[in-house]
Amino acid sequence: MRPNRILSLVGLAAKAGRIRSGEFSTEKAVKAGTAHLVLISGDASENTRKKFQNMCTFYEVPFYLYGTKQELGTAIGKEMRSSLAVTDAGLSDAIMKELANRDERR
Repeated sequence: MRPNRILSLVGLAAKAGRIRSGEFSTEKAVKAGTAHLVLISGDASENTRKKFQNMCTFYEVPFYLYGTKQELGTAIGKEMRSSLAVTDAGLSDAIMKELANRDERR
């Protein structure tokens, strides 16, 4: 099995202290302007997805639907997380590049 590069980068960002996870912290990071990327789990509720999609569009923060709550939580060493914000520009660029590569391979 090939290691998941996206989740590895998310884990690296978490170890560097550059992740805000959970709905409240993610929302706070987006509104404060510190979020460079938001990941929303694919199995998050419709309400949660819509809330973050609208918020990220308004604040001009890129967002992606990716993985499951369990995968996102495990990647950052916590329990299930439906959303997380990456607050480091370099790491968020690397994650977005991997997400674009993943979409091209489909």
